[in-house]
Amino acid sequence: MYGCAPPASDMKILWVNPNLLHPTTKGGQIRTLEMLRRLHRRHEIHYATLGDAADEEGLRRSSEYCSRIDQVLHRIPHRYSPAFAAQLAAGLFSPLPVAIARYRSEALRRLLEQRIALERYDSVVCDFLVSAASMPALERAVLLQHNVETLIWRRHAEHAGNPASRLYLGWQARRMFRYERDVCRSCRRVIAVSGADAALMGSLFGLSGVPDIPTGVDVDYFAPPPDVAPVSDLVFLGSMDWLPNIDGVRYFCTAILPLIRRRLPQCSLTIAGRLPPPEIRSLAEQDPLIRVTGTVKDIRPYLWGSTVSVVPLRIGGGTRLKIYESMAAGVPVVSTGVGAEGLACRNGVDILIEDDPGAFAEACAGLLQDASRRGSIASAAREMVAGSYSWDRVAARLESLLSDSAA
Repeated sequence: MYGCAPPASDMKILWVNPNLLHPTTKGGQIRTLEMLRRLHRRHEIHYATLGDAADEEGLRRSSEYCSRIDQVLHRIPHRYSPAFAAQLAAGLFSPLPVAIARYRSEALRRLLEQRIALERYDSVVCDFLVSAASMPALERAVLLQHNVETLIWRRHAEHAGNPASRLYLGWQARRMFRYERDVCRSCRRVIAVSGADAALMGSLFGLSGVPDIPTGVDVDYFAPPPDVAPVSDLVFLGSMDWLPNIDGVRYFCTAILPLIRRRLPQCSLTIAGRLPPPEIRSLAEQDPLIRVTGTVKDIRPYLWGSTVSVVPLRIGGGTRLKIYESMAAGVPVVSTGVGAEGLACRNGVDILIEDDPGAFAEACAGLLQDASRRGSIASAAREMVAGSYSWDRVAARLESLLSDSAA
């Protein structure tokens, strides 16, 4: 446990999340970090998390968002490890979906029992559905749903490449539905990250009155400097160890990029994001106009130096921070409907949304060849996010919901 003097506070909050928030390399981390930084100004935050080993940076920087942190050692096998293969095999028989069972920790559960018994928390937050697997008192918890996981796993099954994968992923989707439904119904309150997700949880799980908080962005942080080094024509941002991003990049490179190159043979692409698997790294090995960065300390230069940001997702849920970050950086976005789900975007005004591969390719090529059109969409997009989606507004909305739940 690491601690420091708590700020003057109105509420004492126990926040349970499967990850430390530094180094910040994933969209969910960014969302949580930006909200907690602002809550921590007025409220006492106790943060509980999992980890493979003591992470010096993550623990040291935790004072940015909490007054107390507890990390329980818990190994989560890498996707390409024998231990992960064993988890997949166990998933044939377990009633829990594999994506949840990987994060279940009895040690964390015991710790949370102790904390809840000893401290007078005004609010207990399960941040992400996986946190609920170790939560001893769901009836006290507020569940912050970054995605509707059932939808993601149904889409995984729909887009699986072979019958065996479709069968296995279908099993996982059904188990996820039962688990997610039961957790949502058990929690004191569920908060969605978009109105679309709130409505979906109503239809899937029978929930009513689910509030939502939007995705935010730090517009000043992403504002482009006057002189920018060129990077590539197109850029894809995202954690490359997340299956929807892997599927989206593969889909783009096989079904869309070849169509763009019929008009623009030298069109280049940068794939910027943490932990790309071999199948993504091989794209750069096979094509000299594709660059795969791996983990980067600062994503902004890759945005500023690119002409168009692409979000070709077919699988996913929640909302994509990469879209608002691209907009704040002044880079026009072309997305699928799934990629832009839950965001307050206006197709043809501040974003281009296309689901057909040919239409997606045409939208990209058109923007690459028309500077005036790029400028119009980028300007409208930056104005939209600057006016309505600051992290201060998002955190204030969450603060109000937690206060209501505590009352």
